[in-house]
Amino acid sequence: MDLDRPLGGIHVPLITPFDADGTVAAAALEGLAHSALDGGAAGLVALGTTAEAATLDAEERGTVIEIVGRVCRERGAWLTVGAGSNDTRRSGEELRALAGTGAAAALVPVPYFTRPSEAGVIAHVEALAADSPVPLIIYNIPYRTGQTLGIEALLRLAAIPGVVGVKHAVGGIDQDTVALLGAELPGFAVLAGDDVFAPALLALGAAGAVLASAHLLTERWVELARTGDRALGHRLATLAAAVFAEPNPTVIKAVLHAHGRIPGPGVRLPLLPAGGPSLETALRAWDAAGDTRVRTHALIGEAS
Repeated sequence: MDLDRPLGGIHVPLITPFDADGTVAAAALEGLAHSALDGGAAGLVALGTTAEAATLDAEERGTVIEIVGRVCRERGAWLTVGAGSNDTRRSGEELRALAGTGAAAALVPVPYFTRPSEAGVIAHVEALAADSPVPLIIYNIPYRTGQTLGIEALLRLAAIPGVVGVKHAVGGIDQDTVALLGAELPGFAVLAGDDVFAPALLALGAAGAVLASAHLLTERWVELARTGDRALGHRLATLAAAVFAEPNPTVIKAVLHAHGRIPGPGVRLPLLPAGGPSLETALRAWDAAGDTRVRTHALIGEAS
């Protein structure tokens, strides 16, 4: 998919809804994709962590890409597909398989668990970018990968041809984050990836964000990215904290189910469904963030 606009704005990494029998709920997924774009999202991410991609088989992964890709083509939206691992060779194979899918970019994690040196991370990305049919967005999330990248390594990654951005999720606002956001990096977008800290990163100059929380109140996240409204940012950060009170995407699925947007709140092991208190807190945070259409108490009763 060739888009004539730069990478930026709010991107929603879609969950994978399941029917009662545990299969992918295709119609619900398509509905979520359209809803996010109706709310003003610039793009969608298929097969991210929020999608429970690690638990999907090859056929299911193909189904997700086909559905989300079709919606993005119809709506002229940016499609990013999660791909890659800590194996450079296998990551290259996954990226080459994206040819012809309509993907505008691939979201590729910093190699995890093996914890290569920064030079090894850079070599990994150089090898992938040189042979990928789509541009790469690096997923920098050290509390999941076990690999911290300093500002010099981040700037070297930004300079690699074929790398167009980073989903930056380091668990806070550190000195390297401030330096990265202050750098002049033509053709390279810094996207906030920590939902709770996204309002702060947007205020510091992030080009956009990839946010699981943006399943909920997408239009308010888009408004925040456009206006920088501090009060709205605080409310959305509170909502983000509520939906991440249990492992992602369990609370988001519980909320979406309470609103009748997906058939059930089910997740695949090793995740477990969110508990009732987390759902109640998230529904109240949704209200406080400004969605006056929601009847919190009624929804809690219907979900119990």
